[in-house]
Amino acid sequence: MKKKSKKYQEASSKVEKSKLYSKEEAVKLVKETSITKFDASIEVAMRLNLDTKKADQQLRGAIVLPKGTGKTTRVLVIAKGDQAKAAEAAGADYVGDADMLAKIEKENWFEFDTMIATPDMMPLLGRLGRVLGPKGLMPNPKTGTVTTDVAKAVTDAKAGRVEYRTDSFGNVHALIGKVSFSEEDLLENLSAFVAQIIKVKPATVKGEYIKNISIASTMGPGIKIDKNSFDK
Repeated sequence: MKKKSKKYQEASSKVEKSKLYSKEEAVKLVKETSITKFDASIEVAMRLNLDTKKADQQLRGAIVLPKGTGKTTRVLVIAKGDQAKAAEAAGADYVGDADMLAKIEKENWFEFDTMIATPDMMPLLGRLGRVLGPKGLMPNPKTGTVTTDVAKAVTDAKAGRVEYRTDSFGNVHALIGKVSFSEEDLLENLSAFVAQIIKVKPATVKGEYIKNISIASTMGPGIKIDKNSFDK
């Protein structure tokens, strides 16, 4: 078993493992327990009471966080004609159609974080599914990345849109900001994400929906949050 660093052990000692912190306490603590020299990311993890074998209990979507993510998102748009012009005007980093897809296929080019496509481009994209899918880059209508309003999609991606998707155990994870964010901004992003997950609760879920919520900085310890603190 890999031994934890002294820094991690010191940070971890500030967190009571069995305690459920209020969202305000957790956000304060996650900043205090960051151990990296760089501006670490902060992620939220939610364990949900979902049976992901059922199609209607597989959550997938996206939300534009009110305070952004602190991350610069490079956007590639696959579109033609007026849609391509609209994408360029909205600030997309790369715009093209078959030429860009060939670049990905032949050159193994992935200098982008998000791909947006118009519906008419999806047949062309199909053959790249095996490459884009595992990287989480395949456009999807559920996350707003297959759309006829490419300008809005580009703006949302640049403004701090985060995608979420349940894993096979019913967990969802998302970036909610950086350690350099103020506590107020992190709280606003955290609350917005939790509210979104509550909003998309499948009607077929029986019993308690949210099992637990925790946040952590990159390489930092996890901090459990009392889910009732989101009722305030």
